[in-house]
Amino acid sequence: MTILITGANRGIGNALFESYTTKGHTVLGTHRAADAGNMRQLDVTDPASQEALAGRLGDTALDLLVCNAGVFLDRGENLNDGYPAQMWADTFAANVTGVFLTIQNMLPLLRRARHAKIAIVSSQMASHTHASGHSYIYRASKAAALNLGRNLATDLKPEGIAVGIYHPGWVRTDMGGGSASLSVEESAAGLIDRFTALNLETTGCFETWDGRAHAY
Repeated sequence: MTILITGANRGIGNALFESYTTKGHTVLGTHRAADAGNMRQLDVTDPASQEALAGRLGDTALDLLVCNAGVFLDRGENLNDGYPAQMWADTFAANVTGVFLTIQNMLPLLRRARHAKIAIVSSQMASHTHASGHSYIYRASKAAALNLGRNLATDLKPEGIAVGIYHPGWVRTDMGGGSASLSVEESAAGLIDRFTALNLETTGCFETWDGRAHAY
């Protein structure tokens, strides 16, 4: 199986990269630095960078695309005078537009594979039924990515491409913090199980890392 994982240089993305590599798959990761080994240069917010990566991958048949790269910039912002406009733009560029551009540019590679899959690493903060306040920009961006994934699932199902959206759990990463309940290895193992189970019958699902259906 050939797999591409965005944001694979650290955190959950790196754990997924290492686990799939250990299992013997052909795994390509992306980071913002120059190409190095199986890590490819990609700025998900830059259309030219997206097109360049697709060109470098040539006639690769891609079995699984994991859209993991993202940012959480508004932690600690306050409602009275925080959440500046540029922070909204930068977050949506990475967490929403970046996901769309990645999928759009990798579609020719996915179409070459049999039963290709797209996994979008989202968050429980995408859910409108779990509205605990704060972090408005991040929450809004993840809700948009969830909506994007579910609509792509509808459009790509006739082509045999399944799309799933996943909450990775509260993970001990730079984003999740040191007091989080899960290690990156635990989260990655659960996510890999979810990606394996994804098929055209479950396309459009929003699930947790441990297999529970998540409320929208």
